[in-house]
Amino acid sequence: MIFMILLMDRPGTADLRTTIRPAHRAYLAQAAQRMAFAGPLTSDDGQITLGSLLVMDFPDRAAVDAWLKDEPFTVAGVYEEPVVHVFSNMWAQKTGFAPA
Repeated sequence: MIFMILLMDRPGTADLRTTIRPAHRAYLAQAAQRMAFAGPLTSDDGQITLGSLLVMDFPDRAAVDAWLKDEPFTVAGVYEEPVVHVFSNMWAQKTGFAPA
């Protein structure tokens, strides 16, 4: 089951985000085989990180919650309350992929 996970940063956590980022990326790498796409949400000029968007495969919502509980940005208090919804991809993606 594919889930959309919207994770907005708490105000004032930019420095904490920078410090925790290596652990966050390592944690995501462990789940890479389940990831449809993931990346930061930024201000319109791309200069300020506002949060993260993850679209990932999990067996159920309980598995999403368990995975998020140990996610380093979550543990450190970077994120506000997550917004999680089941996602049905109804459109073949043509753009938005990182360069190979």
